[in-house]
Amino acid sequence: MRVLAFDPGFERLGVAVIERPSVGGGSRETLLFSDCVRTKATLAFAERLGELGAAVEGFIQEWHPSAVALENLYFENIANTAMNVAAVRGMLLYIAAKYRLPTFEYTPLQVKVAITGYGKSDKSAVAYMVSKLIALPASKTKRLDDELDAIAVGLTCLASTKL
Repeated sequence: MRVLAFDPGFERLGVAVIERPSVGGGSRETLLFSDCVRTKATLAFAERLGELGAAVEGFIQEWHPSAVALENLYFENIANTAMNVAAVRGMLLYIAAKYRLPTFEYTPLQVKVAITGYGKSDKSAVAYMVSKLIALPASKTKRLDDELDAIAVGLTCLASTKL
């Protein structure tokens, strides 16, 4: 199974492509790709959404995932930011449906429990455990939280689904 995972955002969209080995193909998941798609704050939100959507469709066409996984929205404050991130999530769900890809959504709590075993883990604990659960290419030494979160979402999906 190959999952295309996202940590939704409109300034930075965390993206990861992770593959679970087929039966008899090994025991560890493989990170095929991870990065952040960035948009410029000077662009209108609709343009930013368009750039993100085009990038997502490009990832689907390049990596041929069998599923899409994304993190659910969680914000305590900042309603405007929450609404824009919700729009990005809607765009991701639409594109997954357009390509007939099953989608899996996880709360931050579910991801933290799956990755660290503790639902109130901080970003550094998640980052540490991601590096223990999957080989991260040494060619890239600096990863943003959004990218690591996308990897964590992908690992959560692979651990919790049987596709």
